[in-house]
Amino acid sequence: MKIPVLTIIICGGLTAIGLFLTLTFLPILPPSQKYDVLVNPVLIKGSLGTESHVEIKNTGSEVLTNVTVYYSGTVKHDIIPILDPGQRIFLSPPQGSDLMAVRVTSDQGINVTKPYTTPASAPFVGNSGFGG
Repeated sequence: MKIPVLTIIICGGLTAIGLFLTLTFLPILPPSQKYDVLVNPVLIKGSLGTESHVEIKNTGSEVLTNVTVYYSGTVKHDIIPILDPGQRIFLSPPQGSDLMAVRVTSDQGINVTKPYTTPASAPFVGNSGFGG
């Protein structure tokens, strides 16, 4: 019995699409580290002013405690008492920060310093959030 070539092509295409969607949208692999954090400080300068925020996300498999965010150029810092795995928090740097870098520490030994980055395409949209 011969299988038509068109049937083989359609089945192969559907299989490839299904595999792509599965790998893209399902979290198949668990976090590789017990304690890990993503730190993403963003700075957007425009004609209307400056917008900045810091994204903190627990990318590890365990809870982080007393996550402290230090902003350079200021004595004020933020403390996140508990950050669950997968939890994401956005913070605004206090006035007086030099907007050069952010350092994040935790009770579990996390110590990450990241400079602020500017997105390639980020129009300033006033007080509406993080750009458009």
